[in-house]
Amino acid sequence: MKKEWVLTQDAFDTLLNWLDTDRDEAGRKYEAIRLRLIKILTCRGCREPEELADETINRAVARITDIITEYQGNPALYFYGVAQKVHLEYLRKVRLKDANPVDEDYSLSVGYVEADNEAETEYNCLERCLEHLTTDNRELVLEYYQHERHAKIDHRKRLATELGIAVNALRIRAHRIRRTLEACVRDCVEKQPAH
Repeated sequence: MKKEWVLTQDAFDTLLNWLDTDRDEAGRKYEAIRLRLIKILTCRGCREPEELADETINRAVARITDIITEYQGNPALYFYGVAQKVHLEYLRKVRLKDANPVDEDYSLSVGYVEADNEAETEYNCLERCLEHLTTDNRELVLEYYQHERHAKIDHRKRLATELGIAVNALRIRAHRIRRTLEACVRDCVEKQPAH
């Protein structure tokens, strides 16, 4: 990415149009993607998850005109892929900083990197396991676990309506997919070599 690239209103409008033709729904999807990026980066132990989420969005938007015509599927998945690269860059910077500690306790740095490695392993396994799901199941489970509190309830009702099923049937379907994912991730983590 070019360092001097700055998010413009035109680029942001293109992003919103890509997410949904309805401007309000596009705004909701944008907020859901940003919130999910922050959660992912927080779970990975990032010290500045909001800034990294914004960097992820900026990088994705910078390339949007190149990918928009050919990309198929849920646009959120593209952002999660970009977040993977942003996170790896972040880890390299943290490791360099931790390799040359200035006033930090070395044991804290080592503990942080070890915890971060475990989270990274789990996340990589989750990504692999998600790829093994059918497209419909992958999109359903990603959509199902978005949002928090009341927004989550409304979103799940809307999702059930879109699928033409009852909310309880949606809950059961999502739970089954999640159990499959959890088993896959556990198996994958166990097969990873110890650091």
